[in-house]
Amino acid sequence: MKVFAGASAFAAARALSDATTPPMAVAIGNFDGVHRGHQALLDEARARARRRGGPSAVLTFTPHPARLFAPAKAPPLIMSLERRLELFAEAGIDVAIVEAFTPTFAAIEADEFVRRVLAQDLAAGDLVVGYDFSFGRGRAGNVARLAALGAELGLGVAVIPPVTIDRIPCSSTRVRELCAEGEVRRAAMLLSRPVEIEGRVVRGAARGRTLGFPTANVVPEGELVPRLGIYAARTRLLDGPGAGAVHQTALSIGRNPTFTGPGSGAPVTVEGHLLDFDGDLYDRRVRLEILDRLRDEQRFESIDALIAQITADVARVREIESGRV
Repeated sequence: MKVFAGASAFAAARALSDATTPPMAVAIGNFDGVHRGHQALLDEARARARRRGGPSAVLTFTPHPARLFAPAKAPPLIMSLERRLELFAEAGIDVAIVEAFTPTFAAIEADEFVRRVLAQDLAAGDLVVGYDFSFGRGRAGNVARLAALGAELGLGVAVIPPVTIDRIPCSSTRVRELCAEGEVRRAAMLLSRPVEIEGRVVRGAARGRTLGFPTANVVPEGELVPRLGIYAARTRLLDGPGAGAVHQTALSIGRNPTFTGPGSGAPVTVEGHLLDFDGDLYDRRVRLEILDRLRDEQRFESIDALIAQITADVARVREIESGRV
């Protein structure tokens, strides 16, 4: 997949469509999470591109518009831009255009956004958007206006209706809500893959090793972290020796109250005990794929009680991963 960003992104993307190549079919949106609703847009863009014989494309934005308009109320991002781009490529998209969402860009009037940005600068042939898509200054444009402008300019317009799974709407907002509740299995249904935390392994307090359960202390690169607690997970190694390997993991997201004390205000840490793994992960990037919530974190009165509970947690992880539950 070709990725274009910066001041010349539109010109570079437009250059892919010359006199002998049909114009692009472009899915437009923020795509935070690339959940099943987003995937429906990508599917439609690919289908329209095939019919035209041209490339499929995604137009996405950074930062999230909420960071510009109401930064204090901006939601935590489900994933990084880099991960979004990886998932676009995995979905078979040919081109990704990353537009900087600046005050100048946000001030473009709705009609101008379609006429100049999409039809002229990008030379799109088809536009694919969600049912609640809005655009232009003050979010004045909606799907009805987009369809009208598309008919006038000769642009194909597809509006994808809401996607629901078990009556749960597939939306970035709902994914965030489920994660905040610790409902990672339900969030995974909307995403079509587990909730993820990516980050680099750093040195921690080494308490896990002294207990017989060494952990990888991960500094999350993204912003969304599920509710504090103990989870069954998988750790996917992203670089270094054995990159791509996956290991069953007992994951703790919390403040280690047995050691820090209740209500200590200690920082939240993300620590994974990789089952049956013996190796050095320091300074390596990993992806934690969170499968299920086991329990709340709790404070134990003795180290022996803590070790007994961790042993039970590890056994539960094995059961979940083996598919017996």
